[in-house]
Amino acid sequence: MATTTIDRIECFVYRAPIAAPVANAFGAMTNRPAVFLRVAASDGAWGWGEVFANFPQVGAEHRARLVDSIVARILVGTRDDVAAAAQTLAVRTRSIAIQCGEPGPFAQIAGAVDQALWDLAARRAGVPLWKLLGAARGGPVPVYASGIGPDDVVSIATAKRAEGYRAWKLKVGFDPRRDVANLAALRDALGADATIMTDANQAWSPADAPARIATLAPFAPAWIEEPLLADEPLATWQALARDSAVPLAAGENIRGRDDYAAALGARYLRYVQPDVGKWGGISGARDVAALATANGAVLCPHWLAGGVGLAASLHMLAAVGTRESRMEVDANPNPLREEVCPLALVDGAVTLPDAPGIGIEPDLARLARYRIAL
Repeated sequence: MATTTIDRIECFVYRAPIAAPVANAFGAMTNRPAVFLRVAASDGAWGWGEVFANFPQVGAEHRARLVDSIVARILVGTRDDVAAAAQTLAVRTRSIAIQCGEPGPFAQIAGAVDQALWDLAARRAGVPLWKLLGAARGGPVPVYASGIGPDDVVSIATAKRAEGYRAWKLKVGFDPRRDVANLAALRDALGADATIMTDANQAWSPADAPARIATLAPFAPAWIEEPLLADEPLATWQALARDSAVPLAAGENIRGRDDYAAALGARYLRYVQPDVGKWGGISGARDVAALATANGAVLCPHWLAGGVGLAASLHMLAAVGTRESRMEVDANPNPLREEVCPLALVDGAVTLPDAPGIGIEPDLARLARYRIAL
């Protein structure tokens, strides 16, 4: 078979209005951005990926311009092989990322390219991505409703329960009394056996975190996510894990296999949360899954953006997740997720389609009303 190459890389930048900002401990999203990346090959095959673009809110356009001006020029004409493309980008963008001080955006773009090439390979083979990744079936994949709080927490959580969700994650890191009141209200509304997680979004200092976690512990959260800054020393995280009555979760802001290996090797995380649009794509998440298994942690991928990355994450988790794994699904309105990757839940889980690739094809005409011209 003749070698196929990357023929074209395109970015589609979208920004959807929302009625109410999506708040967390470090800021708020006043709209929902997304950067969908399409890779087309010389034989006509194509695949989709998604670049992380939530923060800063102006970042979506910037990442797309990096693709158009740098990444596409590097990759067009090269082999459309997942590993080869990753190696090419790692070598060719390293000095550029250092020079402009932007290792994060380049890692995010590389993650989206990885997703797209996996999707492309599965479409070319005529099989669903979960099957190409080695799964025997496409589910059921357990999910949880994320991004709840700080307002209307009970009404949002109960609405999600009616949709079929059986696990929920509450935003904390606000006023201490509000955090406790919200978690207490959720526990009361959802029941003693409900799976409720909490997410502090790096809000607390090492000095404050133990006491803040202690106020939440009586309500039995399954985990506390990012109670500290992601780049705090490993010893600081280990000390908190020893003192915490609640298991620790983190990973969306770890970048690089070596850093994941160090974090998981330090054994302070019970749950690890790689994001296919922030670092590594599907390939990186598979590596993290293996590291998690070797170090007694559970893979629970992070995702809080559009439907392309959500679909890719679900296929990846179907292949490498464990019995305890869950996939994050944003509870807040986002047409760039809902119109691209609608989910049908049964008892807290989704079953992925048998269609080739990630099983969805963004309707560009329908999404045109959200598209941003570059």
